[in-house]
Amino acid sequence: MSAEDTEPPVVLFVDDEPSILSSLRRLFRPQGYRVLLADSGKAALAMLETEPVDLVVSDMRMPEMDGAALLEKVRERWPTVGRVLLTGYADIGSTVAAINRGQIHRYIAKPWDDRELLMCVHDGLERRRLEKENRALLELTRTQNEELQSLNTDLAARVKARTSELEQVNAMLETSFSQLQENFLLSINVFSGLIELRGGGLAGYSRQVADLAKRTARRLNVGPAMEEDIYVAGLLHEVGKIGFPDAMLRKPLSAMASDELALYRRHTLNGEAALLPLGRLQRVARLVRSHHERIDGKGFPDALSGEEVPLGAQILSVASDYYAAQSGRMSLKRYSAAEAHSLILGGAGSRYERSVVEAFELALQDEPIDKPLDRELAAHEVMPGMVLSRDLLSPQGTLLLAAGYVFDARVVRQLREFSGREGVKLNIFVKLPEGGSK
Repeated sequence: MSAEDTEPPVVLFVDDEPSILSSLRRLFRPQGYRVLLADSGKAALAMLETEPVDLVVSDMRMPEMDGAALLEKVRERWPTVGRVLLTGYADIGSTVAAINRGQIHRYIAKPWDDRELLMCVHDGLERRRLEKENRALLELTRTQNEELQSLNTDLAARVKARTSELEQVNAMLETSFSQLQENFLLSINVFSGLIELRGGGLAGYSRQVADLAKRTARRLNVGPAMEEDIYVAGLLHEVGKIGFPDAMLRKPLSAMASDELALYRRHTLNGEAALLPLGRLQRVARLVRSHHERIDGKGFPDALSGEEVPLGAQILSVASDYYAAQSGRMSLKRYSAAEAHSLILGGAGSRYERSVVEAFELALQDEPIDKPLDRELAAHEVMPGMVLSRDLLSPQGTLLLAAGYVFDARVVRQLREFSGREGVKLNIFVKLPEGGSK
């Protein structure tokens, strides 16, 4: 074990207000971290030159260099250092810039909740530890491949032993790849969480749309890659509404004035523009652009018709309209599930492709996709070593822990304190062991 492995994690907090820095020092010093403080972006960069920082937590609004600019420089010069942004509700545009430029791992709204901030920092440090392990495994694989190439072909026993070791390494790499994939989806959830800052219930609606769209896509046998694109597009299809006025977010489509309708019809283009800079989301951006197109050519923004409308966008259109009718987004009347179902059926052949509507009907009968073998526990029943099977959300819908997280003693204690003191019931689902029972 190296000296680096035994040193406590180093967390650098950056804020131009001394009182905020003092509060952060008091909050985190008992956690066993080494806490560094900087009152400006310039001071923070100087510390990073000399200190082995694991995670930077920066305020957004600072003179000379704001949080987005600082975290962008951190990403460029120290890409393995974790990055968290503290932001106020009025900083939506700056937060989007920080995500695009600084590629932050998480943001926390001010004023923060101590427990949420503690959990966020713990998760960021854990992510950095996993990334270090992944780099070490990749280096180990490279080294062992070089050694394998240099072995004498007649040393069969050594070749066999090395092959066995490589199989173990490959298995670990597959696990690491799976973790990276989960981190990608977690980042998407963070991006989708921006919508929560604007209110209007958009985040919960988007998750419903994403799940139904994925189930419909599976019924159409589109394949795993396209399933994931459709699911991610469902989470992000409303992101183009971030700039809408608050009153407009709460107004149904039928009640909008002409100028509001013009702005509304641009949200698909705004959403596409927000996603295009992220290379991995190019296909998702196209689905977001086209999810209001109709096969009869009466949709927007491009008036596509028939097969010109991407299949993924057709699936997303059916799922979003189904829940939009029930949530009051279409009209002042909130449709029941049965009425919304009839609305979709009535659009088959004109608004929607018939095969998509048929798959949608089958999807409504399905259990949620990838339903885990799990059980629900109260906070006091969770034990270290248990694995979270579903995303853990706060009562306000904020993501606290992502599915797949392995509980340790510290987080278990924090969950119990949070539930006990606040009188809040958390929906905690953990995986059952193989062959386990309820």
